[in-house]
Amino acid sequence: MNILKLSALSKKEINDIIDLAEEFKNGKKVNYNHEKTIANLFFEPSTRTHYSFDMAALKLGCNTINFDGSNSSLKKGETLYDTIKTFEMFGVDALVIRATENEYYNSLINNINIPIINAGDGTGNHPSQSLLDLMTIREEFGKFEGLKIAIVGDVKHSRVAHSNIEIMKRLGMEVYISGPEEFREDGYDFKNLDDIISDMDIIMLLRIQRERDAKLEKLTNEEYHNLYGLNSERVNKMKASAIIMHPAPFNRNIEIADDVVECSKSRIFKQIQNGVYIRMALINKVLNK
Repeated sequence: MNILKLSALSKKEINDIIDLAEEFKNGKKVNYNHEKTIANLFFEPSTRTHYSFDMAALKLGCNTINFDGSNSSLKKGETLYDTIKTFEMFGVDALVIRATENEYYNSLINNINIPIINAGDGTGNHPSQSLLDLMTIREEFGKFEGLKIAIVGDVKHSRVAHSNIEIMKRLGMEVYISGPEEFREDGYDFKNLDDIISDMDIIMLLRIQRERDAKLEKLTNEEYHNLYGLNSERVNKMKASAIIMHPAPFNRNIEIADDVVECSKSRIFKQIQNGVYIRMALINKVLNK
């Protein structure tokens, strides 16, 4: 079984994964006794996703191999497919892959015979991040139906946003998009943050992905923070029960003020913690299949 995008999973399957992650968080033990090996193949930089998958595998009693593309045969012209096929031939039991191409996995699924967990494809999908976001929301509110969320920032280049919008709507949440006009996409309910902030249950911030679009350089950090950043003044307009989220990495004093990152409404570091348990659930799911 592969975990490639949440649109391929039913609402029950999604809730079941979150249930298992919560069981792991509450002390459930599964131990593969070093009989399984997980290869983490990251063709893009990553901290939280990469190393939380590594920690998740270790907590499950699996061995891990962490691929370093900068010191690999990619530098000699080897293709992504041939690199991945090589790890299958090494005898690993599952692959965690992040790549720059949207839906890179379409070229693999008929030729790779071990499970693949998508750790992010270009600007397309990021299923494990969406699941940890959903886990954090469900822990906070006990439900999804009827909750209102504003996703603020570089939605255009964000695989997190694209994954979240689809599944959150399917789970009954009201999803609004805000930020600079440069990031507006058709089909989304685009709003001015200051017009809706007091009505939102969740404010989810995104960083500007300047590495994906050189044109974004014209918007300075100070301008962005003043116009769209979450500062203490905007936090004070939020509902008493509302929370702040961010998939990270976050840029302090750009999309979020330094004094807001760990304020009482922030669940940013809780998201990071929940990422380990969600990824334990995903690894356990694919190994059991």
